[in-house]
Amino acid sequence: MAQRDRVMRMSVEQPLWRALAGYRVLAMIYAIGLFAAAHDGFARPWLAIAYFAVLGVWTLATLPQVASAAACTKPFLAVDLGVALTGILITPLADAVQRVHDGGPTLPSIWTAGSVLAFAIKGGWRWAALASTLVAVANLIERGTPARDTVHNVVLVWVASIAIGYVVEVARASERTLARALEIEAATRERERLARDIHDSVLQVLAMVQRRGAVIGGEAAELGRMAGEQEVALRTLVSGGLVPASRASEDAARGAVVRGAAEDEPDGGPVDLRSLLAPHAGSRVSLAEPGAPVPLAPQAAREVAAAVGAALDNVRRHAGEQARAWILVEDEPDEVIVTVRDDGPGIPEGRLAQAEGEGRLGVAQSIRGRLRDLGGSADVISVPGQGTEVELRVPKHHRQTNDPRGKAEQR
Repeated sequence: MAQRDRVMRMSVEQPLWRALAGYRVLAMIYAIGLFAAAHDGFARPWLAIAYFAVLGVWTLATLPQVASAAACTKPFLAVDLGVALTGILITPLADAVQRVHDGGPTLPSIWTAGSVLAFAIKGGWRWAALASTLVAVANLIERGTPARDTVHNVVLVWVASIAIGYVVEVARASERTLARALEIEAATRERERLARDIHDSVLQVLAMVQRRGAVIGGEAAELGRMAGEQEVALRTLVSGGLVPASRASEDAARGAVVRGAAEDEPDGGPVDLRSLLAPHAGSRVSLAEPGAPVPLAPQAAREVAAAVGAALDNVRRHAGEQARAWILVEDEPDEVIVTVRDDGPGIPEGRLAQAEGEGRLGVAQSIRGRLRDLGGSADVISVPGQGTEVELRVPKHHRQTNDPRGKAEQR
């Protein structure tokens, strides 16, 4: 089936950027409101009006810059902080001297905190410490003396910004760890799918060549021996597999990246499971099915049919060509049950676990793995001397997906 590369970008900090954009607008309105309420006491109100005009235009024009970490560049942060520092430093020129000495607010007021928080979200606690230190120096220069309330405000901004920066760094580290785990899960699921397909085709052929070569003898026996060696090597490969290295974003602030292969799901409605199971019926295999269609999602129907085929392959291999098998299809309100039963010698106790340990994935992947991916189950019931029964249960409304992103942002 066709595969496509799916790339997903996860960013737990995106809500922080949206909150910061809203904060900047509200803080701008608040700062202008403070000036409007006390403009009569300003020594040079025209200077304050000019600054607020620049601040308003800058805040609204740069909203896209604080929409994401990628848009919030270093030059923007430098200019943004410069606007805040300029407002602080020109406050003594615009406001009355007495109001400044009495601890009156600076022109940008709490808008300055938004500029510092942008540093924290973009670059972590170190960038936050740098920006808040510059703000602290500007506040001390504006006030002239390290008054108690000034020091209090400076320390508050400094601690808060560093704390937020540290939280962002921890969130990014957790995000990368989660992305790595999801990528491993996606790789494991894809490896299991390939293992099932290989078992249903290549490994079965190699095993048959090995058996027939041993029976014929001569050069065919050597060919059978080589086929057996390749079968063992291939089983080891598909049972172990490789997990690709994690692909992290070049810019850590842009979030973690998860890549995985996803099957192209064909369009169309439900498929009648009976039509996919009918080819398995024959002189040695009996099929009992409902008189009405048994609808399943296309992918689910194919996987159930493939699991039934794997169960019948096991019957032919282990019970012999003359063994009889029966397929029973039951259409329940919430699930479909397919039972495959044979009259072979049964499976010795512990044999399935031993086969899985040897890398023989017929039951573990081709049957149980398929049903597990569908949200269903596969139970194997066997009594030595009385045959084997494989019961497959699949929910009707489960939608299979190989997408490990959860609520990840897809690029």
